[in-house]
Amino acid sequence: MSGRGSGRISIAGLVCVKPGQRSRLIYRTIVHRGRKNEWCSFAEADYIALLDAAHQQLSGPIVLVWDNLNAHVSAAMRELIAARDWLHVIRLPAYAPGLNPTEGVWSHLKRSIGDLAVRGVDHLQAVIKNRLKRIQYRTDLLDGFLAHTGLTLEPDST
Repeated sequence: MSGRGSGRISIAGLVCVKPGQRSRLIYRTIVHRGRKNEWCSFAEADYIALLDAAHQQLSGPIVLVWDNLNAHVSAAMRELIAARDWLHVIRLPAYAPGLNPTEGVWSHLKRSIGDLAVRGVDHLQAVIKNRLKRIQYRTDLLDGFLAHTGLTLEPDST
């Protein structure tokens, strides 16, 4: 897309699950407008702000199962994580999107906007937020994204 209103949208999200409670989706979007010297994706500070918000919403410690995106494993991110005693990070193996339930969210979202014509990046952001909000209220869908990974919250009995 070019011209007025063009840009790019970055999305970060967490599928939050806890036995005995409803699953949740916590997300943030950032619009990048292609301005000079503008960062064009989430930075470490953006990810940690999302985690801090999740900690506040969830009112407890977080075990974060995370992929190996560069910003997730950087020295700056390691420092930010170390400063949060309520956060424990488990890294997914390299190239294992099938183990990440959030990938199911992104796939579902992309399918829902595949043939969409928008008037600009702000309109696209509004549509994305609307679709993500719908997903937030579909706990069956969120649980299905976790089930699709083959991972479980139950301890291994072997």
